[in-house]
Amino acid sequence: MNEAHTYHPHEKRNRVMAIVGAASGNLVEWFDFYIYAAFAIYFQHALTAPDMSESAKAIYVWGVFAASFFMRPLGSWLFGWIGDTYGRKKSMIISITLMAISSFLFAALPTYDQVGMLAPFLLLAVRLLQGLSVGGEYGTVATYMSEVALKGERGFYSSFQYVTLSGGQLLASLLGVIMLAFMSKEELMNGGWRIPFIIGGVVAILSFFARRHLKETLSKDDSKKEESGSLKELFRNNWKTFLLVVGYTSAGSLTFYVLTVYSKTYITSLGFSDRIAGYMMTIALFVFMCAQPLFGMLSDRIGRRASMMWFSASCAVFIYPVMVIAMRHFSYSAIIVTLLLIFLMMLLSFYTSISGLVKAEMFPPHIRALGVGFAYAVGNAIFGGSAPAVALQFKGMGHENTFFVYVIIMLIICFLCSMKLPKQPKYLHHDL
Repeated sequence: MNEAHTYHPHEKRNRVMAIVGAASGNLVEWFDFYIYAAFAIYFQHALTAPDMSESAKAIYVWGVFAASFFMRPLGSWLFGWIGDTYGRKKSMIISITLMAISSFLFAALPTYDQVGMLAPFLLLAVRLLQGLSVGGEYGTVATYMSEVALKGERGFYSSFQYVTLSGGQLLASLLGVIMLAFMSKEELMNGGWRIPFIIGGVVAILSFFARRHLKETLSKDDSKKEESGSLKELFRNNWKTFLLVVGYTSAGSLTFYVLTVYSKTYITSLGFSDRIAGYMMTIALFVFMCAQPLFGMLSDRIGRRASMMWFSASCAVFIYPVMVIAMRHFSYSAIIVTLLLIFLMMLLSFYTSISGLVKAEMFPPHIRALGVGFAYAVGNAIFGGSAPAVALQFKGMGHENTFFVYVIIMLIICFLCSMKLPKQPKYLHHDL
């Protein structure tokens, strides 16, 4: 996997700063996106009908969370086309602008008491805008970071996409912990939930200015190709690659959202308070975030194919006994349950650390942003974003354990797809 290449110190510094610039915007995008998950329990009462049961409100709010993922394919197509035709930089600037606008709109949402049934529909509309923005973010950032990363160390540098992605979740979770320390649950439910979205809009504006200074990685030759950013080109000459990427992305996204989003609800159901569950998730996400570069470095040594096979096989073996048996057995100890969650997140890191890179290495430059983003968005929309809502449906039917069997089946499919990955990258990224 190592590619010998010597960089001038100035060039190396510029590339590292480009990684930092792209990653910082990615952090903001996902912070804004995950604020929803961190504060859903506080705004669901204000934005849904008061005569709905608590479970119905939760299912609707998490259904909206899932619905936003179905905007990702549209966002990935739109921003992938922009990224492959007009440049990665322009695509990232537009996506962060859209996230800033939608965050401020979320903070200004009227309550059900003010506008009646219009409130839950406005909630859905604004959340769909956020889904559109994030749908464009993933593919373009993954493409940009893989192209600007240093040869021989692409796994390490590209892992910072998930450092910042999980960092966005971590900051959203941490903000929830901080706000609970200064505000009561009642105060958060009575309007305090708007504050995080205002913060999200402000930091998105700051990221906008940071991204304006990024160096473009798309070559003029690739941008001028007639088929650049074309879905027709993607499906005509790269359809097998597209299906393969969707195959392993589906299980990766499903496992990711089970462990980083639904697990908070799951931990709370074990008897832990919202505050304690928040602490547990914050600690686990911090360790998960810090682990990404280590697993990225490992992939530079053992290869992307081996990393993907380790992820799918180990998670398929351990997710059921850990989540269903061990966590319930040790539900009296927050420390042990947190350690169990961290263990599963470490297995997940075999995938997340190279998530963007293992896709980017499969597509040629002129459709890379589109291919990476669209394949990821399709898998995410169907299996990733739906994870909390599907899990709650299983739980509502009295078959919560069966949900984890469903996850295992998807992981087995991922393992079979991973076996099809080339031992060497299909496309080595052009050098700047």
